[in-house]
Amino acid sequence: MTRTYALIAAGAVAALLGGTAGFILLSDRADRFAGCGGGQVAGGGDLIGGPFTLMREDGVEVSEAEVIDDLTLVYFGYTFCPDVCPLDLTRNAEAVDLLEQRGVMIDPVFITVDPERDTPEVMASFTDYLHPRMVGLSGTREQVEAAKSAYRVYASGPGEGDNYLVDHTNLSYLMHPEEGFLGFFRGDLPAAQLADSVQCFAERL
Repeated sequence: MTRTYALIAAGAVAALLGGTAGFILLSDRADRFAGCGGGQVAGGGDLIGGPFTLMREDGVEVSEAEVIDDLTLVYFGYTFCPDVCPLDLTRNAEAVDLLEQRGVMIDPVFITVDPERDTPEVMASFTDYLHPRMVGLSGTREQVEAAKSAYRVYASGPGEGDNYLVDHTNLSYLMHPEEGFLGFFRGDLPAAQLADSVQCFAERL
């Protein structure tokens, strides 16, 4: 009986220490990036991001590890979007250029939520117009749904006919291969402020 109690007590202490270590790591991360801005997710950043396989605009199938191999700004939308997506992606492209002028390189990525219309060829034309380094990702409906799920992205559709609209989450996610999700940015944040926030994160990585 005494031995049983001792084992239970030892397990409880180990669990407590493990929890303490996890808390210290989370606290260290929060302290390190404090003041950088970017929205956070209730429940923790581990809820955002994860494995996916998608078709790059050049027709090559890639994984999330191949796409997010450095500081990366990820946006979900669609090329037929009449207003929000072009504005958000243009803002992201402007921020990328501002950051490059400051010596900070960040990869802009655009993942479609409308793969039925957004073929790799369509994505290539769209992203090349917005920024020479922007990567467009499409794929099968199943592949896109998996990516949406990993990033907790909502999107309606597909609709009927050729001219349907897609209601969708319009946030830009700042990701890093080691740190994972760093923060999200809404579309109303100006390019200069977005660049300032991303630079803050970059300097503390």
